[in-house]
Amino acid sequence: MGKILFKQYSPFVILMIIAVLALFIPLLPNFDEGKYSGPDIAFVLISAALVFLMTPGLAFFYGGMVHRKNVLSTMIKSVVAAGVITVLWTVVGFSLAFGKSIGGFIGDPRTFLFFQGVNSGTAWGTIPLSLFAVFQLMFAIITPGLVVGAVAERIRFTSYILFIVLFALLVYSPLAHMTWSPDGFLLKMGVLDFAGGTVVHISAGMAALAGALVLKRRKSHIEHREVPPANIPYVLIGTGLLWFGWFGFNAGSALGANSLAVSAFLTTNTAAGAAGLSWMFFDVARGKKPSVLGFCIGAVVGLVAITPGAGFVSIPSSIFIGAVAAVISNLVVSWKQKTSLDDTLDVFPCHGVGGIVGMLLTGVFATKTVNSLGADGLLYGNPAFFLTQLKGAAIVVVFSFVVSFAIFKLINLVQPIRVTAEEEEEGLDASQHDEKYSQGTLIVAGQEVPNV
Repeated sequence: MGKILFKQYSPFVILMIIAVLALFIPLLPNFDEGKYSGPDIAFVLISAALVFLMTPGLAFFYGGMVHRKNVLSTMIKSVVAAGVITVLWTVVGFSLAFGKSIGGFIGDPRTFLFFQGVNSGTAWGTIPLSLFAVFQLMFAIITPGLVVGAVAERIRFTSYILFIVLFALLVYSPLAHMTWSPDGFLLKMGVLDFAGGTVVHISAGMAALAGALVLKRRKSHIEHREVPPANIPYVLIGTGLLWFGWFGFNAGSALGANSLAVSAFLTTNTAAGAAGLSWMFFDVARGKKPSVLGFCIGAVVGLVAITPGAGFVSIPSSIFIGAVAAVISNLVVSWKQKTSLDDTLDVFPCHGVGGIVGMLLTGVFATKTVNSLGADGLLYGNPAFFLTQLKGAAIVVVFSFVVSFAIFKLINLVQPIRVTAEEEEEGLDASQHDEKYSQGTLIVAGQEVPNV
């Protein structure tokens, strides 16, 4: 009985302790606006808002593809990360990612504990450190949300909340520090990741693979039952929101209203369009009909693949990156369907493989003509940089998978990570949330509510 009460009350108690501790944090003066660029501040503020929009976009994208009895449970797992990560990032996450470096692998958690000093005048280029912190927060929010697609329709909600916390602390923050902190191990090694190919997509893709292996197969997957998408228009809406928000994701990573941001915006859009067409036309070439889902999934793969090189490669190169990444991910999806791996919404083939392909192709097509602070790639006579990207991607793949696998195993020791067979059959909307959306009617706590 005591164990049940502890599990029931502990999340609320922990949040209240954090809220009370926050009252004792000393106040520091706000930054002096005269030190910074007004246009750059406005641009990064808008970009941060665009990146946040990707989280509900992801919820629609995933929610439309699962069985209708799991739509709400899938969508809330993406959106709830906005709450969990916001609090965690403010308390300690930003410190771990961008605080004073400990060996180039992690930041000192005391550096910006409870955001102390973040708003006190320190600059990150031409913008306040506080603005950089909130821009990076949006990346931290969406990353664990990406993993949802691999473990959908069978993970316990409370277990997923615990996963978000541990993943953010043990996987995301160290990778953000290694890749983007000035003293980061990967950055000093020469690895270039403009907007999150390693930190966001490879890390999420490998965590997705680990989660799918630990949670094992759904009953419908074992029985080879086809699970019809709940709402394909949701997938279209989600794709549009993701594509739109990705402009903030990639162009915003220039951290200023400048020509590099324009270039990143254009490479992002071009790669997405090429990848959507590539996936759809490749399906047609293999004897299938052109599908809505195919174009949408392909476009997202293109967005993933261009992310690490958006500010380092030329616009023509982005066509090749998007088109090739879509074909490779499509083939990996086809291979995965012949195995026993139950990655519900193909997160590993699309985000994990797409991120790897993007990192490697950045090593091929990067050019200092686009970004003087970058590097010339293999195509421009610098094979050493390609090998650096290869080593960096390999390090992130191993680190993300091993640590994520350990996290899922640890959670399973604390409490069952997977719902029961009966709860899975009933659907997670009802069994985990006592809510259900079906046939245009919202059912809350067993009562029908008109869906106006």
